[in-house]
Amino acid sequence: MGIVTNGMADNQVGKLQQTGLANAVDGYAMSGVEGIRKPETGLFEIAAQRCGTSLDGGGWMVGDNLIADIQGAQSAGLRTIWIDRGTWPGAEHRADHVVAGISEAIAILHDGNS
Repeated sequence: MGIVTNGMADNQVGKLQQTGLANAVDGYAMSGVEGIRKPETGLFEIAAQRCGTSLDGGGWMVGDNLIADIQGAQSAGLRTIWIDRGTWPGAEHRADHVVAGISEAIAILHDGNS
């Protein structure tokens, strides 16, 4: 499991450490460090490599941004779960699943739904 974020390195590393996520994931890629931003697939590739895998193996992206997270992940060959927080009213999308919160996303991942 990895994290891909467009956030600045200092801010995001602090969040990862404070929440304990830094030790709970296999790797992460931050635009502030790598110099590329989602939706560019390169950031997803870096995260996959740091997790000991490649995008060729598929995988999932859970995110709340239709362009950076969902379109970016789909361009990288990943299946997607969009957390709809109501900030994209009427927006068309191709997310594989749409959920209201992270608990629903975890249930989808746990059940192995495609």
